[in-house]
Amino acid sequence: MLGKNKAILEEANAAISEGNNEGFLSFCADDMEWTFVGDKTLKGKEAVRQWMATTYVEPPKFMVSNFIVEDDFVTALGDITMKDEDGKAAHYSYCDIWRFRGDKIVELRAFVIKTSV
Repeated sequence: MLGKNKAILEEANAAISEGNNEGFLSFCADDMEWTFVGDKTLKGKEAVRQWMATTYVEPPKFMVSNFIVEDDFVTALGDITMKDEDGKAAHYSYCDIWRFRGDKIVELRAFVIKTSV
């Protein structure tokens, strides 16, 4: 079971990297919550869909350095590069804590910090 959740997350993240937001969302429960710690919480798959449509106009580039897997949780540590509001590349370090229910992602707590290159 533990390896299954990691594999699901890797496939879901691959969809985002390919610009396939709907592919990513197919791994998410309808009632999922995506919390940007210190900022906002997206409630429900539709809210995530709308956020992705405006933020991931160009697919982000991920580099996961570590996965930590336990029970229904997968934690991913890494870096992400994506375009900012001005169209310039912005770099971030992140720690994402994903929670699963069955084969679906039901929660993400994203700790994201903008970094310099």
